[in-house]
Amino acid sequence: MKKYIALAIFLIALFFNFESTAHKITAHRGDVKDGYNYWFAEPENPTELKPLVIFLHGQSLCGNDLNKVKRYGTLDALEKGRDIDAFVLAPQNPGGSWNPEKIMNIVDYLVDHNDKIDQNRIYVLGMSLGGYGTLDFAATYADEIAAAIAMCGGATQKNVGTLNEMPLWIIHGTADNAVSISQSDKVVNEMRAANSRTPRLFYDRVPGMNHSQPARVFYMPETYEWLFSHSLLDEGRPITKTFDVSSKMSGAYSGLNFSGSKNKSSANSKSSSTSKKPASKKSGSKKSSGSSKSVKNKKK
Repeated sequence: MKKYIALAIFLIALFFNFESTAHKITAHRGDVKDGYNYWFAEPENPTELKPLVIFLHGQSLCGNDLNKVKRYGTLDALEKGRDIDAFVLAPQNPGGSWNPEKIMNIVDYLVDHNDKIDQNRIYVLGMSLGGYGTLDFAATYADEIAAAIAMCGGATQKNVGTLNEMPLWIIHGTADNAVSISQSDKVVNEMRAANSRTPRLFYDRVPGMNHSQPARVFYMPETYEWLFSHSLLDEGRPITKTFDVSSKMSGAYSGLNFSGSKNKSSANSKSSSTSKKPASKKSGSKKSSGSSKSVKNKKK
């Protein structure tokens, strides 16, 4: 009887392994004029449009060594076996604040070179410095990002009222001694000043959470399920119900493989062999309050 149970468990695991999405992960250096170096994860042989997830890292991963970007976050979750049925963009910030225009220049480039990216389902998430980058990027392109998750950060943009136009989840721990929760409070207060209802915002002030613990959110499958539940085509762009982050913390790494990667990666290559020609900056990729479009041919 035990043999049959073991066989059943093996077959179930095998089934889910085949059902999961395999990715090709490539390093890109100098591909995009006025952009960042970046990793790009592509689902292998997609037959339909797939979302694009943008992961913005924190200050500890800044520099010119792209391998640092794999230390934690969406790309690391993907390599450890978390099934994320999407394209993943993971740029590297050499230092300083994230520049929204540089991020969008990469997005424009990827959209131009890959017709399987669903331009109505582009998402961004990040923590710490990446949390700042997420809110700055989302505020700049609120009408082009389907949803965003910003953790333990803040914002440097003068006008964050545009964040009210999109589904946004802000997560910050009350015990964060690195970036005070007052930084997220400030953003929320400014959003409320622009629209007291903040109809598309969920502000998660997590009691007792410190600065490093939100990193586990990148590994939770529910994180990506929540993001993917939003689209630019949604009438009124409502925010869907969030989940209890605290209750998911202990199981965030469940089912992941910490001994190796199941995805193909060109981590040792100097650059991707598929995109050598630098892309010129588009006139549409400029800062806006939601009145202009950078990513082309949306909402079709």
